This record gives sequence, C-alpha cells and structure tokens, in this order.
Amino acid sequence: MSAEATNPVSAAEANAPDAPSRRRARPRIDLRRLGRAALLGPTARGRLPDAIGHVADAHRAHHPDADLAVLRRAYVLAESSHRGQFRKSGEPYITHPLAVTLILAELGAETTTLTASLLHDTVEDTEVTLDQVREQFGDEVAYLVDGVTKLEKVDYGAAAEPETFRKMLVATGDDVRVMSIKLADRLHNMRTLGVMRPEKQVRIAKVTRDVLIPLAERLGVQALKTELEDLVFAILHPEEYENTRALIAENADAGDALAAIAESVSAVLREAGIPAEVLIRPRHFVSVHRVRLKRGDLRGSDFGRLLVLVGEDADCYAVLGELHTCFTPVISEFKDFIAAPKFNLYQSLHTAVAAPDGAVAEVLIRTHQMHKVAEAGVVALGNPYVPQDGAEPAEEGERADPTRPGWLSRLLDWQQSTPDPDTFWTSLRADLAEDQEITVFRADGGAPGTISLPAGATCVDAAYAQYGEAAHSCVGARVNGRLATLSTVLADGDTVQPLLAQDTVSGPSPEWLDHARTPAARIAITGWLQAHPEATKAPAADPRPPVSVTADRRSGTRLLADLPGTTAGAVRPAGCCTPVPPDEITGFLVRGGSVTVHRTGCAAADAMRRLGREPVTVHWGDTAECRVTLVAESFGRPRLLADLTEAIAAAGVAIVSATVEPPCEQRVRHTYTLQLPDATGLPALMRAMRDVPGVYDVSRAQHPASPDL
Repeated sequence: MSAEATNPVSAAEANAPDAPSRRRARPRIDLRRLGRAALLGPTARGRLPDAIGHVADAHRAHHPDADLAVLRRAYVLAESSHRGQFRKSGEPYITHPLAVTLILAELGAETTTLTASLLHDTVEDTEVTLDQVREQFGDEVAYLVDGVTKLEKVDYGAAAEPETFRKMLVATGDDVRVMSIKLADRLHNMRTLGVMRPEKQVRIAKVTRDVLIPLAERLGVQALKTELEDLVFAILHPEEYENTRALIAENADAGDALAAIAESVSAVLREAGIPAEVLIRPRHFVSVHRVRLKRGDLRGSDFGRLLVLVGEDADCYAVLGELHTCFTPVISEFKDFIAAPKFNLYQSLHTAVAAPDGAVAEVLIRTHQMHKVAEAGVVALGNPYVPQDGAEPAEEGERADPTRPGWLSRLLDWQQSTPDPDTFWTSLRADLAEDQEITVFRADGGAPGTISLPAGATCVDAAYAQYGEAAHSCVGARVNGRLATLSTVLADGDTVQPLLAQDTVSGPSPEWLDHARTPAARIAITGWLQAHPEATKAPAADPRPPVSVTADRRSGTRLLADLPGTTAGAVRPAGCCTPVPPDEITGFLVRGGSVTVHRTGCAAADAMRRLGREPVTVHWGDTAECRVTLVAESFGRPRLLADLTEAIAAAGVAIVSATVEPPCEQRVRHTYTLQLPDATGLPALMRAMRDVPGVYDVSRAQHPASPDL
C-alpha cells in the first residue's frame, strides 16, 4: 500500500527457482504495459478493461462461473481515483493494486477478495471514502478495505506502524481475507523495493521477516512465504544471497539427478496401478541456503524435491508403501502431516529415498487438494461467510470462519492487555517467532476442551490460557494426573489441571517470567508485579524446621510370616511404603531375625530382589487394625493443621506422628502416621482429609528406603 516502486521484477524473484515453475503456463505480466493501458480510458460497454484481462483469466481458471462485472466496476473506481498518481519508479499507481490482485487471483482467491484488493488503497490514498465503497460494493468489501487501510502518522506518530498491524490483526480475527490482501500487498512492494533508500529497504525487510513471513507461514500461504523469504534474504544477507545464487547457477544441470529418480518413481507407481503425477520442485534460495548449512557440500538431488500428487488420501499411503518397498527409505526423514496436520492447515507425507547410485531425494506426497491448500493456505478456503462442505450454517450475524486457529485466538486475547504500542510490537514479534504448536487437554471438562499453546509452553502458560488473571493464585498443576511444578514443560497431548489457591490475594513471583512462553502469560505476570512492587522486594523467610507431633508408635496391625521360628512381633510393616490391609504384600528377612513387610511393587522390595534376597511369604492376621502414613498436599492458610487434625479425630483415627514441612510457593505438605481401628476405613478417611478446605491431594506415603541387609 502506498509503496514506492522501481523495476516490476526484482533480482531475487527473477532468479528464484520456484517462481518460473509455478507460473510456467502463464508468462510474466508486463505491468508497465498495463499501466499504459490503464490510462487509455474506459472501454466499450460490457467489456472488461484490457488492464485486468489477465486478472480475469487467472480468476476464471479457479472459479469458472465467477461474475466479473463487480471486478470491472472496482477497476473503474480504482483507476479513476488513482489517476494522476505515480509510483517512484514512474509507473502509474494503478499497476500496484492490479499486481496485488493478480497475485491473489493466481492463488485462487474468490471474487470478494479480488474486489477489495483492487480498492485496497483507495480510502488511504484517494478521495474515495469507506462509505462510498460500502454503498457501491457492500459491507464485506468495505470491511476488507478498512482492515488493510493504514493509520495516519499524523495521528499516531511513531506508533502508527504497530497500531496499524494491531488493527489488521483484529480485523483478521474476524475475516482472514484481510491478511491475505496484506500479504499480497507486501509481496508486490518487496518485489519493487529497489528505488527505496538502502536503510529503508532494510527496515521494511526486517518487519517483513519478523511479522509478515511468520504470518504467511501460520496462514499456510507457502507460495507467498517462500518468495518473501528470498526477497528478504537478498536485502538483509546480500553476500550469502549472492553465494547461493552462484551455487544454483553452477548447478544448473542439477535437475538431471532428480529427473532420473522421478522417472524411476513414475515407473514404480505405474506398475503398481496408482494414478499419480510426479513433479520436480526446485528449492528456492533460502531453502538451498539452509540445506547447505545442514549438509555441507550439496549433491544434484539436494537442489530440489520430488512432489507426488494423487487423487485420494488413501493413495498417499499407497505411494508411500511403494516407495519404501522399491527404494531404500531414509527413515529419519519420514513425517506424517496427513494424520497430524500442521497448525497452518498443511498436509503432506514427507519421506526420502536413496537411489542405487546413493543419491537421496526428498519426496512430498499429497493430494491435489492438499497441494492447493499447501500453496495458498487460507486463500484457498474461499469466503469465510459461506459454510464449507459438510459444515453447519452459521447463525444469523455470525461469521462462519473455519480458519481462525488457536494461535490467532491467543494473539487477539493478549493484544487487548497491551495498550502500549511498543509492548505490543515486541510481544507480537516474540509470539510469531514460535513456529510450532502443541495441543493440551483440560482436566476439568470445561469448554473448550483443548488449549493450543506454542511448543515449549509450561504449566504457567496453560494456567493463564485457561483462567486469565485468576491464574495469579496458581500454585502448581496436575499433568496427566500427577502433581507438577509450574515450570514443567508440556508436551503435545498432555492433560493439564492448574491448581489455584483459595487465597486470591497472593500473586505470581518474578521467577514465573522465566517459565512463561506466551505473551498472554508474560503480560499478565508483568502487570501484576508492576502493580505490587512490594512483592518483589519482600525478604525471603528463614527456613523453618519441621513441626512434629509424636504420639504412641505401637501398631495394632497383625502380620504373619510363613517362616518357622518367627513370632508375630518380629514381623513389622516397612516404613517406606506402610502397607495396610488388604494391600498385596511381600516380606524379607533382615538382621536380627525380623521380617519387614512391603507393598508389592515397592521400590525397596525391588532393590532387595536385585540383591538376590529371597522373599518371605507373609499375610495379614485376623485383626483389622492397621498403621498407615498419609501425605496431605495443601495450600497454606491459617488453622489448616487444626482442621486436618479435627477431620482425622472425627474419623476415630489416632495420630501416631505428624510432620509439617515449611511452606514452599504457597504450598504446605503434612505427613501423618495414623493408627486406624479398621483398615477398611482408610478410603473414607482420605476423602475426609481431601474435603478440608485448602487440601488438594491426600496420598499414601512412598518414602525412599534402603533395605536392611
């Protein structure tokens, strides 16, 4: 938008290996000629102006039944409103919206997107108003045009650029076509950046690298992303770019190696009766550069990849089976993005096979529809107002957009908490730098049942994603049913249950920032710490020794051993696992002729077996009494010890000993050794202790113990 331009085709684009292959069926458009055509005035009634004939052809290739009348009206308005404006290269300005629209048309964008693309600079740079656009072309087109219209520097100053991106992202959350137009707009501006001052080229290239390329990746628009990467590469790393360009030129015949493998693959698939199209896809500059850094010296087959296109999903796996049967597969290169699609809609099978001469070829296997989505991403999904095949119609007034992924929802949530444009700009770049996602499940059954987080996210991030600012009182979490610290890194598919303290006055510690990966968590934590500076200055309390209460240690549990000469008093439960009826038990003879009894599966018992100790058969006697050690995990609060003791006494259980550990991160651990009159009452006792306010877990003790030798 409002971009100054020079040559319509940049050096990077002219030499990009992928670019000619993608457009081989349609020659490069001469935008200067189109600019001259735009100045010739209106055409005969009912005819499309010659200047957008190429756009019409590209559009009809994807949408044969498209009504082109609205494109003609949009072109006439755009041409007349931009008439007299020129780019810095001297071209009529109308060449820019025409080029942006052609990019989108070749990707398969629908008519509404193309209409808005033709008009995307009219409100910003001409006398045309948004109301006029809405009156002539409807609310959808007006919404898209408004979404990509820049905010004025006279009103926002230095904050104009970050606030413009904030505005676009908010609009994208409602309609992804806004960002489709912005990406195509930036691509044409990057293609024609040569007339700009070098320092301005660098600034625009850095924003493209940090924001637009990650957005293109997340929206799955690989055709735009790869070309943007090459253009940025040429500006920010000119020496490496020239080295890569020379390397590609020196290996101009590298395709011969892949062509031989491609022919072998085609023959194998024909023999197997699998209809497939086998293509060679040359790598673009940045891809060649990355492969060279990874592998060192490159072979001919490293300059491209094979693409196998089939009709159905099942055919993809059939092709994979044939390749792995008839060629030597490189197993480490296999990835299945069909069963587990990427978060940006991408689906393919990735593999690599070795030819008899040792050359290794990477192979992508996908259906034609997958290929369309892989290249065009959200652009290929069409109008988000129209329900997709098989989808339920949206309710009145609701946007039925299937392309709003988890990362975009998270971004829209946290941006509301960052009124400061610098904080927003920094957080946006950091968020977009995370290029992998995981999905975790909520343990509480709440909606939504899943939470999308960036790879490397921790329990801190999950807590803020689920509870917002209420997560300030989080003291821990359960991950897959087990207690975990807030710093625990989550894996894809984990079930997470953040644990919140009842004391809502407490808040996060500065150390949480070391564990937070999402901007939402970092912004919330930073805001609380800034509002409570005293929390970061409070001196650390001296460690307090454990508080112990000791009572009668006699056990009424009767244990018997099938060992001649052993009395009942010489058979005792082990302190490491505190077995109680009706636990399955095993015993071991120790020094002094006594037998210690362990629960089956106790680590200490396993250690004895590894040492060659023979187990002794033991069993419970006829008494129902038992002694057991329980551990209560709780949030710290006044009268907690008294309430727990009262709950234990109310169950008719005697406390043999009690230990309270010093609080850690607002959590307290109580350890009780208890004498139960009846072992069958243990489950009810544990439930009663869990019902005490502040207690979130009660479990049997598992103390590490060294076996008595």
